[in-house]
Amino acid sequence: MTSWLIPAFLSTWFARLGQHLDARIRPLFPLVWAGLLFTTERRRTASSWFRAAGIGRDFRRAYTVIGTVGRQTPLLATTVLLEVAAVSDACPDRLVFGLDDTPTARYGPEVEGAGLHHNPTPGPSGQPYVYGHVWVTVARLLRHPQWGTLALPVRAELYVRKKDLPGLPPERSQPFRTKLEQAVELIHWLRTWLGFQGKPLWLVADGAYAKRILLRAAKEYDVVIVSRLRKDAALRGLPVEPKAGQRGRKPIYGREVLSLAKRAGQKQGWQSTAMVLYGQTVTKTYKTFLATWPPAGGVIRVVLVKEATGWLAFFCTKADATPEDILGLVADRNAVEQTFKAVKEVWGAGEQQLRNLHANVGAWHLNLWAYTLVELWAWDQSERELVDRGASPWDEEPRRPSHADRRKALRRQCLRAEYQAALAGRGQKQKLKRLTRRLLKLVA
Repeated sequence: MTSWLIPAFLSTWFARLGQHLDARIRPLFPLVWAGLLFTTERRRTASSWFRAAGIGRDFRRAYTVIGTVGRQTPLLATTVLLEVAAVSDACPDRLVFGLDDTPTARYGPEVEGAGLHHNPTPGPSGQPYVYGHVWVTVARLLRHPQWGTLALPVRAELYVRKKDLPGLPPERSQPFRTKLEQAVELIHWLRTWLGFQGKPLWLVADGAYAKRILLRAAKEYDVVIVSRLRKDAALRGLPVEPKAGQRGRKPIYGREVLSLAKRAGQKQGWQSTAMVLYGQTVTKTYKTFLATWPPAGGVIRVVLVKEATGWLAFFCTKADATPEDILGLVADRNAVEQTFKAVKEVWGAGEQQLRNLHANVGAWHLNLWAYTLVELWAWDQSERELVDRGASPWDEEPRRPSHADRRKALRRQCLRAEYQAALAGRGQKQKLKRLTRRLLKLVA
């Protein structure tokens, strides 16, 4: 069994994460991650990780590492969260997170926790359902000074349908939790570990999560929610202040019933402002007002936006939030979708061919954290350092390096360190031969 030379930045991360693992399998943790980084096989199965890392006879213990990561996810994810929360971006006065869920297709009836779920991307085939796992994931949204908004995932919860729970073995059984309940658990986890920093927590979620159970929990944990608002939402006006000497509890909701459709149909009240959305300066026509909404438990800021196809409604549970803030965060949530795409296409998340429930949870998080670590490693590096276009001299147009570019740059740095180590000291010939054999196994 051999090991790859990795930068000190990643070695420090592995040391911090490995402290939560058993001492007998701790040395294998960096190797499993190195295999995840260096595998070049088309199908990124767990065995392809082991081959790329040079894990031979210890493959059973390597599977144990993946399963242990799944069982110890809360502890490991807390370490990742604290490191990610320490990164400063263009919005240092608050911590912004994105919440969404995504499926990973699987095959075979023996995959624990897999079931039939709604397919958000049917594709050309138009399949409305997909068989596999669904992951409710939370990621920190960071605005990079050059590359726009990045979503760095920190933790996910595996959603298992109630009808699929009896198929789990007794040693891995778990109570049924809806996606909203899992999202509430993630909010509680964020508040528990980040509340001491004194910065307000903002959470941008898809409209499917803008429900009473999550909004009330967010209000209890003092977390600001930004999301899409249903066009038929039962909004009410602001409460009327009670008269002096009037007895009774102060009203929370107003008596006036508000209709978003009527508000959007009125020609008055619209205003246009230039905003930076999706990395570009655009002019948005919007209308904003305060309202009360029973699911949110009080006053919310509503923003109606005119689009080419009609109008959309968004809201924020912080009444003094600006429309620029709300629409900017709604646009930033798109980075979560881009992260899901990169995690599946670049790292092969969901292709590990594992059946054990904990192993699947561990493999998904290893892919998520690999994405996060590569992005943090490349945070302060320039485009010239990350993108090698030597083989394409005609491609000179400057653009944002993709995540695949950053992953390749990290691999090049690791290989450069391997060559430098092979050329140093005695036995250079033998060391170069061993390195050549390892590289040939990766490409052939």
